[in-house]
Amino acid sequence: MNAPDRRAAAAPTSPQANAAPSAVEVRRASVIYPSADAPVHALSEIDLTIAAGEFVSLIGPSGCGKTTLLRVIADLEPITSGQVLVNGLTPHQARLARAYGYVFQAPALFPWRTVLGNVMLPLQIQGRPKVEAEAVAREHLDRVGLTGFERKYPWQLSGGMQQRVSIARALGFEPKILMMDEPFGALDEITRDGLNDQLQQLWQRERRTVVFVTHSIAEAVYLSTRIVVMSPRPGRILKIIPSTLPDARHLGLRDTPEFMALAHEVREGLAGGHGHPH
Repeated sequence: MNAPDRRAAAAPTSPQANAAPSAVEVRRASVIYPSADAPVHALSEIDLTIAAGEFVSLIGPSGCGKTTLLRVIADLEPITSGQVLVNGLTPHQARLARAYGYVFQAPALFPWRTVLGNVMLPLQIQGRPKVEAEAVAREHLDRVGLTGFERKYPWQLSGGMQQRVSIARALGFEPKILMMDEPFGALDEITRDGLNDQLQQLWQRERRTVVFVTHSIAEAVYLSTRIVVMSPRPGRILKIIPSTLPDARHLGLRDTPEFMALAHEVREGLAGGHGHPH
């Protein structure tokens, strides 16, 4: 009977949440889309606190509001009611302060710019001198293992490499928070495993706060310090599962009883949200 204890560990008043300042605070946030027949309730009364340096995954069935919640935090979508704070600021203020980087499902690179040019672009828009922008871009391409590909164009790269360019671009202006919307969802399993491992190592080195949307239970369990399980629409938080895995991870962990137990707990949480077998 340890489930209540584990849930308590995820509460906003927990020692974990108090150990670091809150990077994201969501209080009773709801999103309702008007529509011709009946309003669509995308998110309902979401309460979530993410401490600085956490890696939090949002997982749930298609249409459950995972991406909507991420977009709300990123100021890409307004809330209907409730409150959202990012580093103590409104999402809009945080966006203007460039507090976060956002990695979309598709790489969204400019085909006419080289890899280096794509990563430099946001830095140049910020007004950084070209020499400085290039140095920063090269450093972040190195971090995602793309040194030597600076002069290539996106169409010359595989999907996995294009997504690494997107991650380098998002990291380029040193965001405190990295938001990722199923960045590896369209990739084959082998490429995805490799990028999961790289992302985990990057997080280990830099301890940025990461908010990560995924459909994959294995991906959520491998990457996260906490896993937020969401219900079908209207999107609610069913359960928050703290990871019991060691801090430093490697892909071999996926064959351990601890990993399988966590994956089972996530699967049970998702099944419970449906109320009926699919």
